[in-house]
Amino acid sequence: MKNEVLITSIIKNFNKKIRVSGDKSISIRCVLLASQAIGKSKIYNLLESEDVISALKCIKKLGINYKKNTNFYEIEGLGLEGYKTEGNIKLDAGNSGTLARLILGLLVNSKHKIKISGDKSLSKRDFSRVTEPLKEFGVRITSKKKMLPVEIAGSNFLRPIKYIEKLGSAQCKSTVMLAAIKTPGITKIKALKSRNHTELFFKNLKIPIKIVSNGKFDFIDIEGQYNYSGFTYKVPGDISSASFFLVLTLLSKNSKLLIKGVNINKSRLGIVKILNRMNANIILKNKKIYKGEAISDILVNSKKNLKAIKCPASFNSSAIDEFLVIFLVAAKAKGISTFKNLGELNKKESPRLEIGISFLKKIGIKVVRKGNDINIYGNPSLNLSGNYTVKNFKKDHRVFMMSCIAALTLGGNWKINDKDSVKTSFPEFFNIINQLGAKLY
Repeated sequence: MKNEVLITSIIKNFNKKIRVSGDKSISIRCVLLASQAIGKSKIYNLLESEDVISALKCIKKLGINYKKNTNFYEIEGLGLEGYKTEGNIKLDAGNSGTLARLILGLLVNSKHKIKISGDKSLSKRDFSRVTEPLKEFGVRITSKKKMLPVEIAGSNFLRPIKYIEKLGSAQCKSTVMLAAIKTPGITKIKALKSRNHTELFFKNLKIPIKIVSNGKFDFIDIEGQYNYSGFTYKVPGDISSASFFLVLTLLSKNSKLLIKGVNINKSRLGIVKILNRMNANIILKNKKIYKGEAISDILVNSKKNLKAIKCPASFNSSAIDEFLVIFLVAAKAKGISTFKNLGELNKKESPRLEIGISFLKKIGIKVVRKGNDINIYGNPSLNLSGNYTVKNFKKDHRVFMMSCIAALTLGGNWKINDKDSVKTSFPEFFNIINQLGAKLY
């Protein structure tokens, strides 16, 4: 079977209710934190994507048992000292930067060397941003050219550190936080604001943590070596997955969609803020708080008169995984949309800023770039009729799904390669697309 999809017609109008798969960031944190708890944890609605399956395989290699039940995964943690690290252990993180980086934090007290590798895409990403602070804890880490594979040997004499995170990277911050729970004393972190799922988990698990927000930064103190018990958790829907359907609805004609039970953590809500500033009317309904995380249904309608945005750079970290589909909206908006300081997009599974610009030019949209700032010249009348092929995007799942949304809303005849890439984060993508009446071949 060919690893591609063909799309030759736009989607017809729809009025539906859907649910998207469990949040990937939270799912991986659930697996890792459950593996270090004392006793059994039950995790409902765990995302069954390749990234999360890789996390389960990694903890299994470290001596942590898990099993899949009808409605939940059960993970039997053995505490902060519970990993079995004897022998020549090699962990494969697949395509998951979150997994590869965060699990390093949990290996700072390993008794033997452990090697962590990943696929070709992940092996081209910078790991010095986490290996350097981990060395300060007293850990021995080696890597080639600051990339995977990374070999780590833990220490019996860990020392707390003071760490400044300037990139707005939740992965870097969380790696240090996980190392901190293994380390005696108080680790102090000054971090540019980013996703705070790890902080909310720590609070919920009663891990000693103190957080003070001051402008752009959070000041986080963590007291280490506190054992916590197994937990029960129901993973909410992933707003990054929901974003594709928000934009699909927004750019379609006479359509309406309600997405149920989505995580709307304020550190992830950038796409809603940005699109509403572009004259969308996205409404959050039935809000509630679950173990510190905000959850809501999201209602979106088609919108004709979209307008350009001067996007505040302060929104970047809360929309970092959604900019590709935001660029699509800017392509259909009236006026010139401005986005600044987007260099972090090129640190993802593929150089997304480069690919996003190339994609917009492919569909006839003018883009002017200066460094990591871009201006997108929108065309509200944009309708495509030519033949388009999307390939060589390093099998980035978000590039693939963005391309499908473009094909289903802008017209033209499309061949989009590497459909299996959706298994990385959103294996239910095609099922939901079909529910809405799209025709993919």
